[in-house]
Amino acid sequence: MIEYAVAVGSDRLAERLFGPGHEALTRVPAQRVGEVLTEFDSDDARLTLSRTEVLLTGWDTPPLPASVLRRANRLRRVIHAGGATGHLFPDGAGGIATSDIGAANAIPVAELTLAMIILANKDAFRSRDLLRERRAFIDREAEFATAGNYARTVGLVSASRTGRAVVELLRPFPSLRILVYDPLLTPGDAEAMGVEKVDLPELMRRSDVVSLHAPVLPETVGLIDTSMLARMPDGATLINTARGVIVDAAALEKELVSRRINAILDVTDPEPLPPASPLYDLPNVFLTPHIAGSMGTELRRMGDVVAADLAHYVHEVCGRAGA
Repeated sequence: MIEYAVAVGSDRLAERLFGPGHEALTRVPAQRVGEVLTEFDSDDARLTLSRTEVLLTGWDTPPLPASVLRRANRLRRVIHAGGATGHLFPDGAGGIATSDIGAANAIPVAELTLAMIILANKDAFRSRDLLRERRAFIDREAEFATAGNYARTVGLVSASRTGRAVVELLRPFPSLRILVYDPLLTPGDAEAMGVEKVDLPELMRRSDVVSLHAPVLPETVGLIDTSMLARMPDGATLINTARGVIVDAAALEKELVSRRINAILDVTDPEPLPPASPLYDLPNVFLTPHIAGSMGTELRRMGDVVAADLAHYVHEVCGRAGA
């Protein structure tokens, strides 16, 4: 029987992913070995790794350098409850097959993004604040003449898994035009997605809401800089659920302090912001503490997908063995 081990940041996280007693994994015809691994240096961890054919990893899994992989001579596959797995292998994976479930984690990020796009276009946050301030009748046609989700433009930076998931969720809103900036997106793919491919300056200039979904790469750090922010129309909204370093922090703060544009920020640079940051108190800024990705009940979705991937591997290996 195939033996697997779980290596995530804590027992609590493992239970949030797989349920009490790791029930999502109990339905897989494979044998779990050892306790939840939070390190690879103890005698118990070494023994567990020496027996493990499939390793289930996630947040806060320690790296797997060559010195550790040499002790895991039966390890054939790593299934990661997250996005890219490269950080797990500082010396390379050494032929070990890897898979990740980043697509599952993209779902809640896309859902939150959709909600924020709709609320931003409706000017919901300013209307809340205005009603709280005046505590009286608000003439919405006078105060919010340009608000609404009809004939508005949404710009998505990157056709990543999350960016594509946002496009799918926006399909029931045909009155929203969707622009996408992604150097790797082909015109054919853009047409198939039902979006318009544009360069970044044009996207920033034309969009009522700009939502960031780019990965952190050398070419994306500081991508949204002073010149790009300056192109945003007055009153436009920037949504960042990707990573804070994609935006030039000083340039963003300057624009937001001027109150020319709005921002919905689930991530910042640094994260969290220092207590003295003006962004905490600005009425045109909506801050959340990195909640867009899987959390709470959504972790179980990730665990279920990991369990399904493990089951697929087991059936595949058993099928080859029986052939």
